Amino acid sequence: MAKLSVDIHALNLKNPVTMASGTFGYGDACTDFFDPALLGAVFIKGLTLKNRDGNAYPRMAETTGGMLNSVGLQNKGISHFISDIYPRIIKLGTPIIANVNGSTIEEYVELSTRINELEHIPAIELNISCPNVKEGGMAFGVSCPSAIAVTEAVRAVYKKTLIVKLSPNVTDIAGMAMAVEGAGADAVSLVNTFLGMALDAESRKPLLSTITGGLSGPAIKPIALRMVWQVYKAVKIPVIGMGGIMNAADAIEFMLAGSAAVQIGTACFVDPMVPVKIIRGMEEYMDRHGVQEVSELTGAMEK
Repeated sequence: MAKLSVDIHALNLKNPVTMASGTFGYGDACTDFFDPALLGAVFIKGLTLKNRDGNAYPRMAETTGGMLNSVGLQNKGISHFISDIYPRIIKLGTPIIANVNGSTIEEYVELSTRINELEHIPAIELNISCPNVKEGGMAFGVSCPSAIAVTEAVRAVYKKTLIVKLSPNVTDIAGMAMAVEGAGADAVSLVNTFLGMALDAESRKPLLSTITGGLSGPAIKPIALRMVWQVYKAVKIPVIGMGGIMNAADAIEFMLAGSAAVQIGTACFVDPMVPVKIIRGMEEYMDRHGVQEVSELTGAMEK
């Protein structure tokens, strides 16, 4: 039997297939289709310190080879999460990883401090890369000094596995990864969505209320794959790759480029069973190629 388990710092995942934040609710959105315990982990939808209503509608739009979204981190805040959501999702049978967002470093720190106290959340994904909010978010992830400052501040108060989510909307993704590694990140995840827009030629109006939004789906895969490869060569910490993964072959390509694990997102809007199909596809691939442990695939691209 092929061994699918992987380690991301102190996290042990039963397999490298995880769900991307913002695409899978709080981890129980799939129960009509499959058991979430089959997954390596779930990165839950973004959390903020206080309630956020998100952006005005329309805030999702289909585009060639993918989709645009500008949801804007809609959630009811950390207090509601702790009282109403946390008690039910700790029973899902897979690691729950909180996606942490703030408009200031102080907000990131306070939110991380509160999540640090939650016994059944073993890691956070520090989101310094969201392109859909008017302040904070991506602002911290587009320059090394600001990325270092927020990572160091959170590292000082957060004692479990710290994953920093990187923005692709930068000129030097490897430099950003090295910056947060030096500031205390235990792993990096990449890439978040690319800043894009869509118009309706007939009405001459944008398809999103915010005009611009985050592009995800198959259209971004070649660029995301390149960035994962660049970051893998630049850092010593684990890389979690994402960006247009639609099937097992895509996921394996990300691992060959350097990913220790992958996140699935937009594909689930097309077929909710994709994560399970990817896990099975990985097992079949490993059997065909005589691979004993899935970790052997990480960075195994041949030139």
